[in-house]
Amino acid sequence: MKAMQIQAYGPASDLALVETDTPSFGPDQLLVKVGAAGVNPVDTYIRSGVNNYKANFPHTPGNDGSGIIVEVGEQVTQFKVGQRVYFSRNLTGSSAEFAVCNTTHTFPLADALSYEEGACLGVPYTTAHRALFGRANAKAGDKVLVHGATGAVGLATVQLALAAGMDVVASSGTEAGAALLRKQGVETIIMHNDAAHLEPFQSLETGFDVIIEMLANHNLDQDLKALAFGGCVAVIGNRGTVEINPRDLMARDASVVGVALANAQPSELARIAKALLPLFEKGVLKPVVRHSYALTELGQAHEDVLKSGALGNLVIKVSE
Repeated sequence: MKAMQIQAYGPASDLALVETDTPSFGPDQLLVKVGAAGVNPVDTYIRSGVNNYKANFPHTPGNDGSGIIVEVGEQVTQFKVGQRVYFSRNLTGSSAEFAVCNTTHTFPLADALSYEEGACLGVPYTTAHRALFGRANAKAGDKVLVHGATGAVGLATVQLALAAGMDVVASSGTEAGAALLRKQGVETIIMHNDAAHLEPFQSLETGFDVIIEMLANHNLDQDLKALAFGGCVAVIGNRGTVEINPRDLMARDASVVGVALANAQPSELARIAKALLPLFEKGVLKPVVRHSYALTELGQAHEDVLKSGALGNLVIKVSE
């Protein structure tokens, strides 16, 4: 089969197309013909060996993907050959024609979604759901800021929060991003390149019940001042250190929680997938595919996913 691989930790330019054996799978596993692979920042961390991520070599990148099951292990009963699925944390890398998946991280793909849209689900929507409902305990009527809302996880969070009846404020760094957020149904948009963009919300009366934070090292100190009483900041993304004043938390009985999808147990992943499926089927949730790349363009996708001004998901089209 064809796969994109790297032989040691290195830059995206070291990724190369290779011909390799179709991977073998165990009695409780699945072999999926990959239709499309998702591209997320974590893939670049694993490839380059940063942020405490490690890889085995040769390494085929890609946690997320979608496709069709072509073989099932003899112990598998909940899936069948020919079934459309999406997956995350697969065992062999999704930037390849075939991937081996555990049943615990594989879920039915809604008929309403294409493979390219299905490749956007594993990390972005699962992380967004877990951050909002599992970690921040957000509920209908809450005032929620999605801080950095135009990337894959941000847009998923916006859609989920709106669908759940929350009062959503979203931030963008560009006018194109603001236009995309309006198209999603967000009425209040703030531009986070303005150093004073949080000032109107930095009081108990105007603050947020929940802030979903995509770049904590840049924003967390100001986020804490923009919380309502009992508010919570859920940290999804971070690329450095930040200094905060704990009194901003104390004055509000507020909290900061971390969100790492790797910590989610299979039972939680299954609950999230079950909750998301009817929303995808009914069109309440709809992944935004910003750009689709050929398999050989994976290196470019790895570079693009880390650029500012994201406008949705980046995916690799592997097969029809």
